[in-house]
Amino acid sequence: MRRSAHLPWLDTLFERVTGLILKDTLSHALLIGVDAAQGGEWLAQDIGAAALCLIPGPAGACGQCKSCHLLQSGNHPDLHQVRADGSQIKIDQIRELCNALTATAQQGGRRVAIIYACERMNQASANALLKTLEEPGKDTLLLLQTQTPARLLPTIASRCQKLAYVAPDRQTICNWLMQQHQVSEDITWVLPVAGGPLVLADSLSNGDYARWLQYRQDWRTSLMSGHLCGSLLDLKQEYIVEALKVLYLVLRSRLIQPGKLDAFALSQIVALADRVMRQCHHLETMASVNYLALCQRFVLEYKQVTQ
Repeated sequence: MRRSAHLPWLDTLFERVTGLILKDTLSHALLIGVDAAQGGEWLAQDIGAAALCLIPGPAGACGQCKSCHLLQSGNHPDLHQVRADGSQIKIDQIRELCNALTATAQQGGRRVAIIYACERMNQASANALLKTLEEPGKDTLLLLQTQTPARLLPTIASRCQKLAYVAPDRQTICNWLMQQHQVSEDITWVLPVAGGPLVLADSLSNGDYARWLQYRQDWRTSLMSGHLCGSLLDLKQEYIVEALKVLYLVLRSRLIQPGKLDAFALSQIVALADRVMRQCHHLETMASVNYLALCQRFVLEYKQVTQ
């Protein structure tokens, strides 16, 4: 069964690719610029399944042929999948993949490779993939899924067919959450923290959304009082980035709320929000930091601006 079938924002893209498969005009390499949190991994897997299926149709893989049964059992010998080893996709992983793709397809059809979050290839591993992208061999399909296409080396991106994708708007996500997860309230305010609708839906059951909601309440209280309050006093280091992203959203929401702040104060809040987001990006790549002091500093800066 097609995993991404219940993600309506991927339907047009999937139908376009299956049409190319049925016409046998599919490129040897596709760049799938769809974030995993929006279903990018599922889409890549569904395209791979359709490409491997012995009797595919407009809806993709048939689900009944021998190839589909092998996929469903997780034992298809002609499907090769690569994920980052730690923070990077390493050269040995790509070399192993390229060697595997030189073998004859055991099921007599295509050989399919899926590289997840391919922007994590380092310079060496990306260079190792180039020859296979240039000379992939007969009936070989490479699917490069990426969260951030802009981070890919131009030499890689230029050798792939790019799939045009438009991310779902908030109303589409709200409708999907209602239909698939019976969520009646609009919780899309926290999408920048979750990263996408799939993660947002999961957050409702794993406790993440409740934590983000608490952060929003405690940031608002902290900004008004001038000192950290509630959950922010016991903030764990693993949650510092998401807590700061919630702060960013709180600051941005302050800009559209009615109040007595003048234009200069509002511009200062914009600048503060920008510093918060830049700090988030910095924290994602650095080691330990005194995060409680960092949070208190942002609260004091806000207090100074709004007094």
